Amino acid sequence: MLIHPWDAPLDDAEWQRWLAGHDFGQLAVNGLSGEPPHVQPMHFAYDPAPGELGTALAHLARPNPIWPALQADPRVLLSVVDDYVFVPGPWQAPEGAPPEHGVPTSFYAAVQLRCVAHVVDDPHEKAELLEAQVGHFQPEGVSAPVAAGEEPYGRMLSGIRGLRLEVTDVRAKFKYAGHKPEAVRQRMSAALAARDAPRDAAARAHQLRRGATVPGANG
Repeated sequence: MLIHPWDAPLDDAEWQRWLAGHDFGQLAVNGLSGEPPHVQPMHFAYDPAPGELGTALAHLARPNPIWPALQADPRVLLSVVDDYVFVPGPWQAPEGAPPEHGVPTSFYAAVQLRCVAHVVDDPHEKAELLEAQVGHFQPEGVSAPVAAGEEPYGRMLSGIRGLRLEVTDVRAKFKYAGHKPEAVRQRMSAALAARDAPRDAAARAHQLRRGATVPGANG
């Protein structure tokens, strides 16, 4: 993923706050020799672990074909993308240029977690992992406890395998025209508000929050 200076996170807190609200992504795993890579959509619970890059917790069905490749090479990538919109060319045409000379582009936020995957098969460890996930997704406590050998979920543990993804590196990008002159950014912001399509409000919020992220972008 190409990250220009104006698309880079303002600090680690920016991508961490964004990731806290985005817990569905795609896990990319290298394929076995001669096979294509695996890409698995999944929910996950991210624990930032103060002072460290943190851990993502997930689980998948035991029959999933991803396991042999994952165990052959535990280096994986968890990719999360959202708040994306299409930006028509006229919106970002240079000041004084004909609107039709503008170049279309995309706005989006993306976080990629490079991880080492640890497979969890012990029933008690799987129960702890699932309890952590349930606590993240259903903090209101509307599920019975997950415990090995106990109803209602204990007998289901054999049908899944847990994943503890140890994050080793993070790449994040917030592509919201931080290098454009202020007049152009204001035009794009107004156009997003007027169009008001799905994700336009989120993209506009990013653009307004980040403002100009390179020197001289105010025109």
